[in-house]
Amino acid sequence: MTERYKKLKREAEAGGYHLNPDIEFTRELVEGLLINEARYGYPSCPCRIASGVKEEDLDIICPCDYRDPDLNEYGACYCALYVSQAVLKGEQQVRSIPERRPPPEERKKRTQHPAGIPSALPYPVWRCKVCGYLCARDEPPEICPICKAKKERFERFL
Repeated sequence: MTERYKKLKREAEAGGYHLNPDIEFTRELVEGLLINEARYGYPSCPCRIASGVKEEDLDIICPCDYRDPDLNEYGACYCALYVSQAVLKGEQQVRSIPERRPPPEERKKRTQHPAGIPSALPYPVWRCKVCGYLCARDEPPEICPICKAKKERFERFL
């Protein structure tokens, strides 16, 4: 667990993010990620109920799709693993964060109706659903260079 904590912290800081400064609390979240990874084969958010079907849970694999909007609006992600600079400095308190994840029916509609916007670009444009990083190439990168989300977290944007 210590190694995973260090890796998450290193990747967060390299990407301009911060882990919660409450180390004991953060370690419990990391332990939850590891338990979910052993249980499902992927590190789903420890504060949400995963279905156990990776394709259905892609939006809640840490870092989840809702991290950045939660950080911008509330200063922390849903589970408070990631916090803003203001929270890190003690200038803002972490408070309850409402769930942004749409109900299952809406999530299913989104996956059934991708953007499908025709493009005259020589390469498709891929968007990281976690941080919004865009890249134009035949396939999305294996790992997002910004937030470290894996390839399956990208969607075709154009």
